[in-house]
Amino acid sequence: MKRLARTLALVAALMTTGLAAVPSVAQDATPPDDSEFQKVTLNDSPGEPMDLAVLPDGSVLHGTRNGRVWFHDAKTGVNSIAAQFDLYLHDEEGFQSIALDPNFKKNKDNWVYVYYSPPLDTPLDDPETPANEGDAPNFGTPEDFAAYEGHLQLSRFRFADGKIDMNSEEEIIQVPVDRGICCHIGGDVVFDSAGNLILSTGDDTNPFASNGFVPIDEREDRNPAYDAQRGAANTNDLRGKLLRITPTDGGGYTIPEGNLFPAGMDDTKPEIYAMGFRNPFRIEIDPETDAVYVGDYSPDARNPNPSRGPAGHGRWMYVDEPANYGWPYCVTRDVAYVDYDFATGESGEEFGCDGTLVNDSPNNDGLTELPPMTDPEVYYTYSASTLFPELETGGIGPMAGPAYDADSVQARFHPRVAWPDYHDGKPLFYEWTRDYVKAFSIDGAVTGIEPVIDSIATDNPMDLEFGPNGALYMLEYGDGFFSENPEAELSRIDYIGPNGNHAPEVEIAGDNLVGASPLTVSFTSDVTDADGDRLVYAWDFDGDGKVDSREENPTHTYDQDGVYYAHLTVTDRGGRDRGKIGSDYVTVQVGNEVPVVEFITPTDGDTFSFGDVVAYEVQVTDDQDVDCDNVQVQYVLGHNTHGHPQSTATGCAGTLTTTVPSGHDPATGDLSAVFVATYTDPGTDTVGPLTGSDQVVLEPTVG
Repeated sequence: MKRLARTLALVAALMTTGLAAVPSVAQDATPPDDSEFQKVTLNDSPGEPMDLAVLPDGSVLHGTRNGRVWFHDAKTGVNSIAAQFDLYLHDEEGFQSIALDPNFKKNKDNWVYVYYSPPLDTPLDDPETPANEGDAPNFGTPEDFAAYEGHLQLSRFRFADGKIDMNSEEEIIQVPVDRGICCHIGGDVVFDSAGNLILSTGDDTNPFASNGFVPIDEREDRNPAYDAQRGAANTNDLRGKLLRITPTDGGGYTIPEGNLFPAGMDDTKPEIYAMGFRNPFRIEIDPETDAVYVGDYSPDARNPNPSRGPAGHGRWMYVDEPANYGWPYCVTRDVAYVDYDFATGESGEEFGCDGTLVNDSPNNDGLTELPPMTDPEVYYTYSASTLFPELETGGIGPMAGPAYDADSVQARFHPRVAWPDYHDGKPLFYEWTRDYVKAFSIDGAVTGIEPVIDSIATDNPMDLEFGPNGALYMLEYGDGFFSENPEAELSRIDYIGPNGNHAPEVEIAGDNLVGASPLTVSFTSDVTDADGDRLVYAWDFDGDGKVDSREENPTHTYDQDGVYYAHLTVTDRGGRDRGKIGSDYVTVQVGNEVPVVEFITPTDGDTFSFGDVVAYEVQVTDDQDVDCDNVQVQYVLGHNTHGHPQSTATGCAGTLTTTVPSGHDPATGDLSAVFVATYTDPGTDTVGPLTGSDQVVLEPTVG
């Protein structure tokens, strides 16, 4: 691959670092002001959001970790449940990604692809431990448990009338994982222009016993899940890769030409297009070249250590041909990790990132000599970057976003919300930990980085996608761990121009949203329109898309038990591009109440020392008998604004051990112990089970 320098200002800094050649794109010279954009909320109660897909009409599907898939109807503004997947939910597993078939609009089957964790198919060694909800050991401790085999599943399903047909599943590919041990099993799906599917996969390796550096523990009595060489550096394993396949009718796939290894080559997987990734959580496709943009997550070491290697680095790659990106041996060809012996505690030499890479781990069943290292286009660490100062400082959560393609915008959409040509061809890069979106300018290499919608809130952005209308759709996770957070939402970022028409901003509430039938709810609305346009109100009390009231603050009685999503859609009738809508909804639960879960102990702000056994007590209040066996309490190692699940206990009272987080220094002040309690009641025939949760954060005592 041709190697080019950046601009003249970076030539000196890049004399020892090669960058992959990428095409240049011409844009308008003047960037639009943030005031010319509007963020329109589509769903402000999106669950624990994971991934989104924009439909041809501007409607949106988005999935949550617990398997609930939401459908936002662009015409009515109504949100409804499209599907509920049955999942394995321990650690970071669950619902991962959703994508549309490239021929979704033309194909009568309307295929939707979903990457998810199916229920357990191989039990734990201890048959008395429930597979999906049993106690798990404290990760990072000595080997007092064995990981067990499972897999992630990529399947496709038919979609029609706002619903995913769960009986239409066609299984495409399975990716093995070691269940019962954390972490990094993320995955994302894109399609190239030839209809090939590209799936990213995490390395499925425990990072907590490596002092924040590379987990390459080869000890014979050590669980192989502590050795990333068994996956990301293994040519015969699907983990830590970009997989490139062609789905076939009825399920399964074929292998297209041009992957990293030819079909039939010993000790290799022909599905592999690129390898050497840690957790390529978000990927996107270049609309002009079919190159894959990849954001790859970083190890946790805050500072370099000569005996172990560099500090953690996040990376962004422009993958336009088969390649090896070096994990767990290299950050770049000039930034290498050190070969460390976990048995003796002795350090060897730096890995040969600028020459031949060798995987001689006993956990490797692939090739010993690996393809040569290819450099990422962008890489950065926790401190300020000399090469890329625009990325600033902070945590490391790189996400590869889409490039705006002005030529693909469909003019039939009204009102116009398409982004300006200034952004055409510029891939977006967003940071989960730093709460921003940047745009990369490309001219043979990344020559410039600039903020995008900098004054618009982006709270832990989880997924970005441009729709066929040219607007940017965004899924935000919010601040918190493994639950729906207050800041979480699905939104659309419209370009309205300097004198454009704003969509109405809508918030609704109800005074009596849970209770027995008949249940009378008085609804109130808070609606603003920046342009002062005439507004038309449309209330839909049961989420069926039909207008039930035109009042601003109506009252409605629910006579039958069930869960209802009451919506208000407000349409403006003035100004340019009139007909813009804003909407909001609340959930009405008739016949069952959401359990109220509260920690009695510990409480927010309590102090502890890592290694302490912390006693907890949880109180659950519900309209049905409470079964304490269904209370789950999870200990999560809080690290900056993200968390790593560590262990789970059951019962209204018990203990959890706050393990010493190897590779994390408590003295840095960026660690905490997060306890998350959840309880799901039995539900009723009409309402079904409902879940309540509570969370407390404990602060470590240092010194």
